[in-house]
Order: sequence, then C-alpha cells, then structure tokens
Amino acid sequence: MKSTIRRRPRPTWTHAAALLIAAFVAAPLYWMFAGSVKSRTEIAADPPTPWPEDMTWENYEEAFGRYDFGTYMSNSVLVSVIATVMVLALATFAGYALARLPVRGRTPIMVALLMISLFPTIALAAPLYLLMRETGMLNSHQGLIVVYVALNVPFAIWILRNYFLSVPQEMEEVAWMDGASPVRTIVSVILPQARPGVFTAGVFTFTACWTEFLIAVTLNSADAYRTIPVGMALFGDQYDVPYGTIFAAATVSVLPIALLVLVFRKAVVSGLTSGAVKG
Repeated sequence: MKSTIRRRPRPTWTHAAALLIAAFVAAPLYWMFAGSVKSRTEIAADPPTPWPEDMTWENYEEAFGRYDFGTYMSNSVLVSVIATVMVLALATFAGYALARLPVRGRTPIMVALLMISLFPTIALAAPLYLLMRETGMLNSHQGLIVVYVALNVPFAIWILRNYFLSVPQEMEEVAWMDGASPVRTIVSVILPQARPGVFTAGVFTFTACWTEFLIAVTLNSADAYRTIPVGMALFGDQYDVPYGTIFAAATVSVLPIALLVLVFRKAVVSGLTSGAVKG
C-alpha cells in the first residue's frame, strides 16, 4: 500500500503580495515602538537609527507622569466600553426587528440608517456642541457617551441585521412553540448563533469610540474629561514637540485595539462575511 506524501505548497505571488502588505502595515507600528524607546537625541539623529542604541523608558514615564496619560486612558476606556455596550443592546433589538418582524418601510429605514452612518461628523460638531451646552452635558462622560451611541448605532444595526438574516428561522419557531417570549428568543436562541456578528459590531464600535477626535475635542475641554486622541494632540507646546512621548502614548493606545483584533479575529471575519448574500 503506497503512502501518500503531502507536499508543502510552493510560495506563489499571492504569498509574496501578502507578505508585502503585512510589511507595509507593520512598518509604521515598528517605527512607532522603536521611537518610543529612543532618547530625544537619538530620535533627532540623521540618519535615523533603525533600532535604539540605548533603550530607555523615559518617554513612557513622561507620558504617564508629566502629561497624565493615565487619566486620558481611563476616560477612553470608560466612554468606549459603556458606549459599546449600549450600542450593542440597542442595535441587537433593532437589527432583529428589521430582519424578522413585518416592519413597514424597511427599505427606507435601512437607507436612512446608511445615510446617517456615512454623514460627515464635522457637520455635526457645532449643533452637538450647542445641544450639549443647553443640556449641561459639556465636559462630562455622559455627553460623549450619548453622542457616540447615536453615531454608531446605525452601522451596528446594519451589521447585526444582515447577520440575523443568516440565522435559520426554524430555531426561532421552535422557541415560540415552546412558549418563549420574543425577548427570551433573542437572548437564548438568536444571540448565541449570532455571536460573531455581535463581536464584529462591538469591535467596530469600540474602535470608532476609542479613536474619535473631533467630537471629543469639541465637547470636552476640561483636562479631567479628555480622551486619548485629544490628550495626545496637546502634548508639548509651540516650542517643543516631544516625539518620543507621543510615540510612547500611541504605542500604549494601540494595544487594546490590537488585543481585540487578535482575540476576536475569526469572529470578526465570520461576522463580516456571513449574511453578505442575504437581503
């Protein structure tokens, strides 16, 4: 009996293209980390050194000490996590209703949600500032959370609605025959099957809140309520730009997003592809 020998796939141009794209994406991240552990003298060296000759952590100490980066980071965590949870809660029920229930004007609603999600944020900055000023929600976490929820719910509804369409309807019918309420059906039957879609919407929402700058700088001018993007933009002054400190803060701020993508990468890919052929 002849044994079959598995041959390793030969590298092709697709592998080379993938490696080239990976290197193109990884190069700025590498340079950012390398710059975060260089001294000011070495950062300004010409030609630049590819790796620090004398590694130092003073940039991280300056970011968390002199510029109070820890406060900015805790604000971003608080706002992003609460906004993401609220977006998922609202988008789950709205997406299920648009996917399964006989809603009138479903197509116009979906078109309106798409238009809202694509609306330029800069056009909303001034009206939102006036609205938050009248309601007394400037320089607060609550005001930023409310705005982030409103801005991210439409896109999350799109993702979850398309994923709910890929869930077999027979599972819901069995739950209804067993006497389950609509809410119990969503929580116990639909959500376990739609977990990749929920993870996808959550990752996109958290990333959008974590990296948002314009609304955050418009609504919160007090240092105690600034988030990471706003705080980093204020590092230094007109005579000094601390590149090493900025690199250090940027490196720390990238870590949560990188961990989310690494942990939920399979769920995100599945959530983006599932339901793509469904209406």
